Amino acid sequence: MRFLKYIFVGFILGVTLYKAEAVSWFRIFEMFHFQSFHMFGIIGSAVVAGIIIVQIIKAKQLKSIDGDKIIIRAKDKSISRYLLGGIIFGLGWALAGICPGPLFILIGSGHTVLVLFLFAALAGTILYGMIQQKLPH
Repeated sequence: MRFLKYIFVGFILGVTLYKAEAVSWFRIFEMFHFQSFHMFGIIGSAVVAGIIIVQIIKAKQLKSIDGDKIIIRAKDKSISRYLLGGIIFGLGWALAGICPGPLFILIGSGHTVLVLFLFAALAGTILYGMIQQKLPH
């Protein structure tokens, strides 16, 4: 029962993204070919909203639902790690036509073949966990 509110918010987010066609392979294809502003608008508005929300959290020193102070640590200033990670993520996204968030939405909407992509994403996560100590951080 405690997690019911998170499931509800996830459900609403999934329906919203599905109806906005943010999980459409065609829309993702258009984005990577710079043929449409649709996805760039969605991603850009999410980034702007995230920046504003984080600044509000920091300025007002808001607390979590449990009453704990929200601490947002500063990111490392290493460009290479973000560049390499972004390239790997972007290539996977472009080749598969899907990223992890919409993956669950599409599986839930009946595209069961994408379970293979889910297993591939989980395998990549496990592989990263195994070699994480050997990577430059």
